[in-house]
Amino acid sequence: MQYIGMYNHEESVTLGIWPTLAPNASVRDSNFGRYTEVRDFAELIESSLDDYSYVMERSSIAYSDIGKFVNIASDVRINPGNHPMEWVSQHHCLYRRVQYGFAECDDEEFFSRRRQHQVHIGHDVWIGHGATIMGGISIGNGAVIGAGAVVTHDVAPYTIVAGVPEKELRLRFPHNIQTAIERIAWWDWDHETLKKRMGDFHDIHKFLSLYGPEIRGDGNGEELAAALAAVEKKEKQYEDSTCCRS
Repeated sequence: MQYIGMYNHEESVTLGIWPTLAPNASVRDSNFGRYTEVRDFAELIESSLDDYSYVMERSSIAYSDIGKFVNIASDVRINPGNHPMEWVSQHHCLYRRVQYGFAECDDEEFFSRRRQHQVHIGHDVWIGHGATIMGGISIGNGAVIGAGAVVTHDVAPYTIVAGVPEKELRLRFPHNIQTAIERIAWWDWDHETLKKRMGDFHDIHKFLSLYGPEIRGDGNGEELAAALAAVEKKEKQYEDSTCCRS
């Protein structure tokens, strides 16, 4: 048996104010924020990718508006094309006519319909490996889309969904905490502020106590404390239920 210490090791990339596009990435008529990255064989068509968001390998995104700090895993499809089931034939030669020598121009009306069904994705969303998000869908801030999910309905903020079609599993945080995070809107902090406060993101209690004083001062302090306690209880139950799984 031969030991291989390293083979085709991927070099680390330092992101910056300009988007980082891999050599085999494909982009058409799209806009990018700062510290964004698109990996090999991923494609973006007429879409926007805001600050700190990234797209992993072989993902395909069309006619979509993607917020900040969005995590898009590999093999994800966002706003895939639909075939015309109501026509006599579903084959794409009917609208990609030039490719088959059937006409001198394609069926632009067919493609314009897809553009009208934009996908809107909020900030700090995690989209798992192989997920598909259909056209016209809106996904709220902080949501989680499970690996392999097919999303056919809007997803509320801070909601975890999975399955085919998608089903809601649970909330990431109770509504009080969601409100606190939304008021803080940390995704709008500048780069230096994020850098200085990065260590505070690991603990929701510390984070809210440091940066959400207006929540504690409006008479909701006890409710927020109860919500935080509920989060701890759920996390403990989840750890207990999964600790013995192989």
